[in-house]
Amino acid sequence: MSVGLVLEGGGLRGLYTVGVLDIFMDNDIRVDGIIGVSAGALFGVNYPSKQRGRGLRYNLKYAKDPRYMSFRSLLKTGNIVNKDFAYYEVPFKYDVFDEETFEKSGVDFYAVVTNVETGRAEYIKIDNLREQMEVFRATSSMPLVSKIVEVDGKKYLDGGCADSIPVKKCMELGYDKIVVVLTRPLDYRKKKENGTLNALWYRKYPEFVKTLNNRPDDYNRTVEEIIELEKQGKIFVIRPSETVAIKRIEHDPQVMQQMYDLGVKDMKKQMEDLKKYLE
Repeated sequence: MSVGLVLEGGGLRGLYTVGVLDIFMDNDIRVDGIIGVSAGALFGVNYPSKQRGRGLRYNLKYAKDPRYMSFRSLLKTGNIVNKDFAYYEVPFKYDVFDEETFEKSGVDFYAVVTNVETGRAEYIKIDNLREQMEVFRATSSMPLVSKIVEVDGKKYLDGGCADSIPVKKCMELGYDKIVVVLTRPLDYRKKKENGTLNALWYRKYPEFVKTLNNRPDDYNRTVEEIIELEKQGKIFVIRPSETVAIKRIEHDPQVMQQMYDLGVKDMKKQMEDLKKYLE
């Protein structure tokens, strides 16, 4: 039996996912494949690398460091999340990612990116984090506050633009059991936004503009599909049991800890049900 894991993004709401996956590790829950979107990919890699607590640790440490995530970085570099410090210095110098354990895990890991020229989602398999760090930058580069990231001649931005919760892709990959970790509570639905700024900012990429403007409808439809699949027992869903007022770019360590702690609490409550689902 093969198990696939889907990880939604959402900036630092993803610390909920960190808490969930840390409890996975405590209970030796194993999966065969992971599809991570944006922060889901950034935090999700710590699961096959078996680095419990790492996702919370470095975010708490650098939460107020302007080199990490800040409007100063946005003004100086065009990226609100600093490319050099956040993606290269932290994982390879200050809080080192365990590449060897990741590669030996046997877990197929995919990061979702949005091609700005086609407006469509692409799913890139990660074999070596160091060599493919630009893919992680791409999947988590939020529109309007990030520069477009080029990988192998293609232009990408945040994977959540085109496929926020890639359950269908996970099904296509043929996993027998699918576990989904969301970062929004059950009653959350996206509201439509004025697409004028998107149209102006990305006027060279009309297909991407369509994707951005259609995102609320696409997201809400996916949420409804997930609820139905969950009722049918075809997938297992873990989602926040309450709303935490956390920003996508959060600088308050207490709020970040609260989001993580909620993931830990919710997962502990659902662990026995998860084990039964995976039997």
